[in-house]
Amino acid sequence: MPGSRLTRRDRRAIATGLADGLGYAEIARRLARPTSTISREITRNGGRTGYEPATAHRATKRRVRHRKHETESAAGPRRHGPDTLTAVEQLLADTLIGTGLSRTPARVLAALYTADDATMSAAQLGRHLQISSASVSKAVGYLEEQEVIRRERIPHRRAERYVVDTEAWFQAVLASAQRNQQLADAARRGADLLGRATPAGARLHALSRFHQQLTNDMTERVRHWRHALTEPTPQSPSTRP
Repeated sequence: MPGSRLTRRDRRAIATGLADGLGYAEIARRLARPTSTISREITRNGGRTGYEPATAHRATKRRVRHRKHETESAAGPRRHGPDTLTAVEQLLADTLIGTGLSRTPARVLAALYTADDATMSAAQLGRHLQISSASVSKAVGYLEEQEVIRRERIPHRRAERYVVDTEAWFQAVLASAQRNQQLADAARRGADLLGRATPAGARLHALSRFHQQLTNDMTERVRHWRHALTEPTPQSPSTRP
């Protein structure tokens, strides 16, 4: 209704209207909203070519939380806010860089992980990280090759967005476990051929046992965390009798 905040459905309708080439006034008429509301919504959230409804909705929620904090700041300390989110994103990026990931892919991955729905378009990543479209393209290309992120179409738009998928990390760990298994098998065959009583055979046998245990541990960890991430928590209504 006029005067109330825009809903997710309203924002999707705005995106559809923009994709269809409608003017602000026509979009406003269809939503029974003032034209100034539609114009302000689009301008503050990427403009006609960069507007994305999910991102706009998240940005509005952040602004509402920020205003609420300013109103209630005298009542007690703040648990977290935009500065904290930025610090967490930077911490994650620095840690990824420390593991050997290049700076820009690390920043892109950290930004995706700390986004509410773990997804952003190339334009959003560029604006958020203040880097060129070429840098975004190179970074996401590398991350796609590593199967850490995937791309998907934005509904009603010609643009694409990038999604960080937990399953991709599981697959990466399982691929590493498979390589360890291959090494364990090769070392075991070598030990059997040389004889485990020989120095070389004993060494290969120990290597085989180490990598076999490592493989078992990695596989068990993946199974455990998959279960933990898919099962409802004890507090979930679905677990109640």
